[in-house]
Amino acid sequence: MTAKDEFMKIYTENISRKGSAELLEWIQKTDFFTAPASTKYHCACENGLVMHSVSVFNTLVEKHFDEETDSMESFAICALLHDLCKAQFYKVSSRNVKNDETGQWEKVPFYAIEDSFPYGHGEKSVFLIERFMRLKLDEAMAIRWHMGGFDDNNGMYVSKAYERYPLAVKLHLADLESTYLREKGTSAVRNK
Repeated sequence: MTAKDEFMKIYTENISRKGSAELLEWIQKTDFFTAPASTKYHCACENGLVMHSVSVFNTLVEKHFDEETDSMESFAICALLHDLCKAQFYKVSSRNVKNDETGQWEKVPFYAIEDSFPYGHGEKSVFLIERFMRLKLDEAMAIRWHMGGFDDNNGMYVSKAYERYPLAVKLHLADLESTYLREKGTSAVRNK
């Protein structure tokens, strides 16, 4: 099963909220299923964004799902869509890199950022989702603050969000584990 197939299965089996079908239709018209998840770090490869989204879902469920207090729909929404802001965000470009073995300069592809809608990271994902489907408050907070301290200098706000919304902490932890532990070596781009 491809990452896209797994994403579609998780999405359609777990998300039934009003507007979810229209959101999925819109996602399929973007480059979400072919885009990388980063420029050169984790999943900097074709299909990397969908691979990362599925990885975060699996990590989130395996490590943090509590049947008594958590909602599988909320977990699916947060994990699968937390990086929706990266759709239509990257473009393939090229640059010259010196080959260590031959000493020759070679043109190599890399992912460049081309953000036509610079609205931030987590808040942009929330905005895009809510164009189609309403989020619960804890879902919006989790997606907005999934980057933790890596996003900006709003430490006081992220701390308050984490104190009030356990889902936000759980998504942040799942994103960290997927990015730095489970997705190690998934970049097709040399990290120099």
